[in-house]
Amino acid sequence: MKRSFTNLFILLFLSLFSANALFGQDSKLKPGFDKEEFLEVLRVIAKQVDTSYSKIATPAPEHCRMIYRSPVIGLDNRYDLWIDENNIVIVSIRGTTGKPVSWLENFYAAMVPALGTLQIAKDFNFNYHFSDNPAAAVHTGWLIGTAFIARDFLGKIDSLYATGHHDFIIAGHSQGGSIAYMLTSHLNQLQNDGKINKDVRFKTYCSAAPKPGNLFYAYSFEHITQGGWAFHVINTADWVPEVPISIQTFEDFSKVNPFTDAKNIIGKLKFPKDVVLRYVYNRLNNMTKKAGKKYEKYLGMKVYKSVLKVLPDFEEPEYANTNNYVRTGSPIVLYADEEYYKEYPVDPDKLFEHHFTSPYYFLTKRLPDIN
Repeated sequence: MKRSFTNLFILLFLSLFSANALFGQDSKLKPGFDKEEFLEVLRVIAKQVDTSYSKIATPAPEHCRMIYRSPVIGLDNRYDLWIDENNIVIVSIRGTTGKPVSWLENFYAAMVPALGTLQIAKDFNFNYHFSDNPAAAVHTGWLIGTAFIARDFLGKIDSLYATGHHDFIIAGHSQGGSIAYMLTSHLNQLQNDGKINKDVRFKTYCSAAPKPGNLFYAYSFEHITQGGWAFHVINTADWVPEVPISIQTFEDFSKVNPFTDAKNIIGKLKFPKDVVLRYVYNRLNNMTKKAGKKYEKYLGMKVYKSVLKVLPDFEEPEYANTNNYVRTGSPIVLYADEEYYKEYPVDPDKLFEHHFTSPYYFLTKRLPDIN
C-alpha cells in the first residue's frame, strides 16, 4: 500500500512537471515595462540596422542568440528571431532601410479600414481583423509590410511552440515598430479565433515608431494589450514618432458629438451669431475635408502606382475616410534633457541623429527601474 502511494505521488509529480514544461505555466514573460528587458531588445534590434549606419554604437545582445533571419520580403521588409536565456522568443522587425522601396512603404500613408482583405498577389490575399470598430483605420504601407511578415512568421510559431517556446516579444524600431503594432493586433485576433494556442503570450515593444493608425485603432490596440503588454518607447528629441501628419475632420469624432448636428444648432441662433458661426464652421469643415482628399490623392492613389512597379498584382484597396493619425500604445517617455544634448547635440544636417538605437539606448539606461 505504501509503495503504491509512493508510486502515485511520483506519477503526479512527473505529470505536474510535464504540464508546466508543456504549457508554459512557469512563464518568464511578465507584464509591465522592464528596463533590462527592453535594453536587450534594443541590442537585438540594433543588429537589423543597415551597414551604412554600422558606426552607431549600440552594444551586442548579451542574453540571447539569433536562430533565424527571414529573406527580404514585401517592400524591403525583414525580421529576425532570437531566443533568450529564459526561452523567450524575440521577433525583431527591421525598420526603414536606405532603399527607395522601403521609403515607398512609409509614404503609402492613406489609411484603410482596420478590418478587411488586401489582395497583394494572385496567390496572396491577406485577411486581417485589427478592430471590431468600423471607424478604426491603419496605414496602408505598413499593413502591406505586416502581411508579408505574418505570412512568413506564422509557421514559425507552431514549430517553436512544439519545442516549448510559448513566450514572444514582438519588437521593432521605427518602421519596424509600426509593423509591430499591426502584427500584434493580427496575432491577437488569430489567437481569439483559435488559430494560435491560448497559452502563447505576446508582449510588444514599439521603439521610435511612427503613428500606425487613427484614434479608434489606437483604442482597440490599447484594449487588447492593456495590463502592461505593449509599450511605445519615445525619445522626445526624435521627430519620427510625430509622423505621419494628422488631419482631424468632424467625421473623426465618435458618433455622438456636438458637430454632427452643428448646422441645425447654428440655424437656431439669432442674427448675426448664426452667420458668423456658420462661416467659421464651413471654413473649418471644408478646409480639413479638402486636406483629407489631397492626402488620399497623393499618399494613396499616386503612391499606389509606384507600389504596382514592385507588386504588380497588388489591388488598390478602398481607402478609409480618415487621416487622424495618433500615437498608440502605453508610452515610455525618454526625456531628452541637457545631459542628453551634450551627447547628442542638435544638428539640422543630421536628420536621424536622435532616431537611431544609440540615443534610445543612452536614455533608457538612465531610466529608473519602473517594472
